[in-house]
Amino acid sequence: MGMAGGAVLGLRPRPVQAGAQREEDLSDSVRTALSAAVAERAPPGPLDHPDAATRLAHLRWWAACGARLQPRMPDAPTRDEFLQTLWYEAKRAGLEPALVLGLIEVESNFRKYAVSTAGARGYMQVMPFWARTIGNGDPAHLFHLQTNLRFGCVILRHYLNLEQGELFMALGRYNGSRGQAAYPQAVLAARQGWVV
Repeated sequence: MGMAGGAVLGLRPRPVQAGAQREEDLSDSVRTALSAAVAERAPPGPLDHPDAATRLAHLRWWAACGARLQPRMPDAPTRDEFLQTLWYEAKRAGLEPALVLGLIEVESNFRKYAVSTAGARGYMQVMPFWARTIGNGDPAHLFHLQTNLRFGCVILRHYLNLEQGELFMALGRYNGSRGQAAYPQAVLAARQGWVV
């Protein structure tokens, strides 16, 4: 695992928290649905807000999260692209952006090129088997911002569906520690820091 922007700023990088996520057999229909969910390559477009209140709430979120993310991602264009992509992919998967930010904080501490000892990659620590199972087969693509966030959000949504909406169990499954409290508690605690 390489040093990231945190080391440049004098902050000691935290170790990657990805567990030994398990590859599970997927039915053909689930594999097809997940493959379709990650296949669309359209970049996040301009954010469409149905009303002024929604737009103001989003702008407050953007400003607050951008300020909190600045020490970890000092380059403003990189930070803006990250936040726009994260918002888009989280909403697309029906996830709360604060939850996805909390998961990323715990999984990779916002390091794009983080690699765990289990081989999980990128911001959301996606295991390479997912690239083979529902992607194009090339795990190197898991370091691409939108690909990593798309896969991570789609996989978390899949686990939430499998666990019938039980977030604690879905987070454990995402990490490969299903039924153990430490990881879900860490993500939920980190999530609190991103709620606006």
